[in-house]
Amino acid sequence: MSSRLVVETREIDPVEDLLAYADPARPLAWLRRGDGIVAVGHGVVETIRIPAGAASMRSAAIAAAWRDLAQDAEIDDDLRLPGSGLVAFGALTFDEDSAADSVLVVPALVIGRHHGRTWLTRIRSSTTPALETQPDASTITYGPHWAGTVGPGAQSPQGYQDSVRQALARIADGGLSKVVLARDLTGSIPAGSDLRRLVRALSTGYPDTWAFAVDGLIGASPETLVTVQQRTVTARVLAGTIGRGADADADTSASAHLASSTKDLDEHEYAVQSVLASLRPHTRALAASEQPFLLKLPNLFHLATDVEGELADGGSSLDLVGALHPTAAVAGTPTSAAIAAIRELEPFDRGRYAGPVGWVDGAGNGEWAIALRCAQFTPAETDIAVTAYAGAGIVAGSDPESELLETRVKFRPLVDALA
Repeated sequence: MSSRLVVETREIDPVEDLLAYADPARPLAWLRRGDGIVAVGHGVVETIRIPAGAASMRSAAIAAAWRDLAQDAEIDDDLRLPGSGLVAFGALTFDEDSAADSVLVVPALVIGRHHGRTWLTRIRSSTTPALETQPDASTITYGPHWAGTVGPGAQSPQGYQDSVRQALARIADGGLSKVVLARDLTGSIPAGSDLRRLVRALSTGYPDTWAFAVDGLIGASPETLVTVQQRTVTARVLAGTIGRGADADADTSASAHLASSTKDLDEHEYAVQSVLASLRPHTRALAASEQPFLLKLPNLFHLATDVEGELADGGSSLDLVGALHPTAAVAGTPTSAAIAAIRELEPFDRGRYAGPVGWVDGAGNGEWAIALRCAQFTPAETDIAVTAYAGAGIVAGSDPESELLETRVKFRPLVDALA
């Protein structure tokens, strides 16, 4: 008999700090305002990895592999809350050609919380006797505080401004309407650092973002790619950014400037139309708010638009991830020309930066964000290598120096948390 997954979710007493249960070296976590799901310890039942060169699109390959795994699972879950039952944490590459893997990880033990209710989910292979599954969840004491340093990576500040100028020339030639260009910071943190401390700092400092940790990718994203819960599809589009002011008057002035900026409103409209066009084939009754609203984060303002619809076919959140990614908010318009420009103008592989990150459950529900304000942590011989990324949308009228400053503002949450 071939093995299948056996899943059991039970409600437990309330837990204050979900992260205290995570693996310090390889945390798997998805948190927002204290709610979310965290893998307990380091036990993993299944990992789906799709390397570069897959026969089909990586998101399609992962969606198909997950469908095969989930459809035979034996799931005992009376709670049916977002994140209960069978779940996998996922992080997909930005570019199909990236050398990094796209990955889905199914932990053996998951602790979750949603609107005051807490649960524990055990996941095992049917060939593993229930007695051999992990014991009850227990917390792991946080390791000492640590600090990391990052500096210019493959793309220097001057190199970034040069790339922006090249992008503006392409836009002027008519080949592109918009392209999002990123730059990188590289550095290291001490070997053995408790990475949960970084997740916690981001989660508490930026409560309105999705704080995530998946396979060494850690960050806090303000941008939902897509959420599916009981066949209701929602997405939040962010495009158009300005830094917060130093005082109340400067803050008011900054928000007013963003709300009336033709350049930013145009950039935002590109992103909204891109999302609507991608979702229409998979949804019914799709609607977006007529005007963007201002999303206020601790360090900046974004123009934001919420989109909602109903899943029309037998799809899952992973299928919608494949349809939506990459959005105009992180690639550009038109998509193929923007991806080509990014490959030529960025002197590095983005890996999973600006790719989809989130979770999917056995029924295809899930929450997926775009991996922004993030860094990839890779164990090296004597320390842990860190590569952080931030980008800005380039359209006609963009100013290279202003776009560089925008990336500095976007780096701040991560750089502050690392320090």
